[in-house]
Amino acid sequence: MAQIRNMQTMPSLKVQGSDLDYFNPREYIIGGTTLTGTKYLDKDVIITLSKLIKGESVMLPGEATANAIKNLWVQGLFDDIEVNVDKVNGDTVYFNIAVVEKPRLSGFEFVGLTKSQKNDISEKLADKAGKSIINDNLFNTTKSVITKYMYEKGFFYTSVDYKQKPDPNQENSVILVVDVNKGRRVKVQKIEFTGNKEFSSRKLRSYLKKTKQRAFYKIFGSGKFNKEKYEEDKLKLISKMHEKGYRDATIIKDSLYKYDDKTVGIKIDLYEGPKYYFGNINWIGNAKYPTSVLEKIFGIEKGEIFSEEKLEKKLRGSANGDDVSSLYLNDGYLTFNVDPVQTKIRKDTVDIEMRIYEGPQYTNNRISVQGNTITNDRVVIREIRTKPGEKFSKDLLIRSVREIGQLGNFDEAKTNPVPKPNPADGTVDIVYHVEEKPSDQIELSGGFGGGRVIGTLGLTFNNFSLRNLFKGEAYRPLPKGDGQRLSLRGQTNGKYYQSYSFSFSEPWFGGKKPVSFGLSGFTSLQSNGLSSSNASFYKIRLNGVSVSLGRKLKWPDNWFALVHSINLNQYILQNYPGYLFSTGTSYNLNFTQEISRDSRNHNIFPTGGSYIKFTVQATPPYSLLNNVNYAIASDKQRYKFTEYHKWKFEAQWFETLVGKLVFKGQAQFGFLGSYNSAVGQSAFERFKLGGDGMQGFDFLQGSEIIAMRGYSNNSVIPVGADPNIAQSSGSPIFTKYVMELRHPVINSQQATAFLTAFAEAGNTWNRFSDFNPFNVRRSVGVGAKIFLPIFGLLGIDYGYGFDKIPGLPDANKGQFHFSIAQQLGGFN
Repeated sequence: MAQIRNMQTMPSLKVQGSDLDYFNPREYIIGGTTLTGTKYLDKDVIITLSKLIKGESVMLPGEATANAIKNLWVQGLFDDIEVNVDKVNGDTVYFNIAVVEKPRLSGFEFVGLTKSQKNDISEKLADKAGKSIINDNLFNTTKSVITKYMYEKGFFYTSVDYKQKPDPNQENSVILVVDVNKGRRVKVQKIEFTGNKEFSSRKLRSYLKKTKQRAFYKIFGSGKFNKEKYEEDKLKLISKMHEKGYRDATIIKDSLYKYDDKTVGIKIDLYEGPKYYFGNINWIGNAKYPTSVLEKIFGIEKGEIFSEEKLEKKLRGSANGDDVSSLYLNDGYLTFNVDPVQTKIRKDTVDIEMRIYEGPQYTNNRISVQGNTITNDRVVIREIRTKPGEKFSKDLLIRSVREIGQLGNFDEAKTNPVPKPNPADGTVDIVYHVEEKPSDQIELSGGFGGGRVIGTLGLTFNNFSLRNLFKGEAYRPLPKGDGQRLSLRGQTNGKYYQSYSFSFSEPWFGGKKPVSFGLSGFTSLQSNGLSSSNASFYKIRLNGVSVSLGRKLKWPDNWFALVHSINLNQYILQNYPGYLFSTGTSYNLNFTQEISRDSRNHNIFPTGGSYIKFTVQATPPYSLLNNVNYAIASDKQRYKFTEYHKWKFEAQWFETLVGKLVFKGQAQFGFLGSYNSAVGQSAFERFKLGGDGMQGFDFLQGSEIIAMRGYSNNSVIPVGADPNIAQSSGSPIFTKYVMELRHPVINSQQATAFLTAFAEAGNTWNRFSDFNPFNVRRSVGVGAKIFLPIFGLLGIDYGYGFDKIPGLPDANKGQFHFSIAQQLGGFN
């Protein structure tokens, strides 16, 4: 039997039916060759590779059989090979090749890698499982893929070891256990540049945003090397040099070398070239707009430093839409194109000819939506600003994407409008591709307030359908698809405190115009849990209902909205402390006018735009309409009908500073006034400043709860005020300012998360004569927030207040603030 192992054992022959004379070799004709032992390989191919082919002549004994074994062994397909002479019939010989196939790979099992690393490497090796033979080639390929991948992640000294274990589910198959020792991720010890004259090495290193060399002042792990990020940085480095006018700048070569066992060094050899400037700029092909208009929008003049990035931005890449292409695209010229041709380079000056193709004006034709599996077509289409029959507009296309995102039912990153021009008739069909995302929210939490545990359950359905309420087939699990909002919330800790509320809103009341309708109600009760017959018993109950109508405005621009509402609240107090009266019933009938402008480009994590809101809320001036002498009136008369006028203003600004870092600025003011000095300030509708801004155990005591991190809840009280009274009743005047830096860490359909660093300032006053918007309490801190579609916005912040609050010694010390289902805008 001939067996080859490690190519060191020479084959022997088994002869059946006849003996071969080893001392007198003779020539035979191969009558046929059979193959046994194969299950997965092609027999004809294997026989061909052995070269023991029917009809061929062969010397026996001789080298043919040994060569056959060698030819098959080098294929790496077999563990054992035997070549046997089956029989000899005169001058004809018959062979049999018996083989044992190597096991096949059924899959990989990785040890020593993270879940994401396993997934990435599995994808790269996906074509191996089920097809590959376990051999040296597979081992080498697997090791090469893993070490290359880890190298790009900054692990330079990765080692790979293998084990095999039988696959119980597949015959002749094994699972390859790959043990990966990643070693330590290397850092960049030094980055050196050569060839740079005008750019300092320090400046060039600053252009490498994601590849930093180690330094003693970089505390938080700076300098970890990542091959992918390094390749990106090299492109950005050259781009920055081009932006500075060095249009010929390039990297001649770069190298990576081992600095020591834990770090690497980088050498980059540059060619800077000369610095270039814009020369003559000529426009040809423009008929719609004169050259003077285009030059004004273009904004680049002869003699400026040449920058292809700036050139592209001014022609068609401005984030603000103030480029030349937008001028045409917003006027229907869908196929507009401008080609900047560098016609002449004179020493350090580049002449450019702007070759314009205006094309025809296009009119919107058919507008449709695809991908909305839950939300009805009309709910999406009514938010779209590109209307049939109107001229095509890029701005309105972008605005439509924003409005669809504001619905909260779709993944904004995957909303994709696709214009389909029809050149024959000058029209364009636009298809808005959307993808539904979870929009309902649940609030299930436990908290601690007033020395007691509070439980909260809240449900918000953001895509509700009231008209299908009695259609059983529409429940999924509730009727959905009409873009209405239904919210139910309950909060209690037993007999001491209960609060229940609901709200319903319809953004298109009547279905034809953007007129919103809202209806809400609540009831709340707080007591000390004693029997009403007990002399120490106290309680407060609040009941309320609100109806609102709003509409989107077209003037001063179409970012404005106006809301009118009527609110009726009832306050029932029995021996309840902290208000201007302790026992009695008061009614608050007020009318509210709210005008707002919201141009934020994203509802959850805005990177640009602003949010401004001005609100006036007022009750009828009862004291000016009746004949009651309030100087001698009882509390029952004085406070039966609450009267006040309330003014609030809020403004938020968002601006991207660099990369993904966003700045948020915010200012808020509130003032509660009275009609009659004899009546005095209202006992309700005051402002409570400080803490996380959540209602918590304060629930709905007729006050507005305003967050101010770095101070405990409701602790920012007027100077000289009694803390016990001021914290409970609130203040009639407040102001608050916020500066915040935000940076996203997750931005996906499943979640949006960002880190914050903030500085806040604010204060409250009891009299307008004491009001000073610059006399404020200050705080700083850091935090993190995450938006989950099912839970809303969750957050944790740590703030430190700089200014002490007299009478509340612990109010300004380091404070952790937790928030759940917090509002994204507004006064909280």
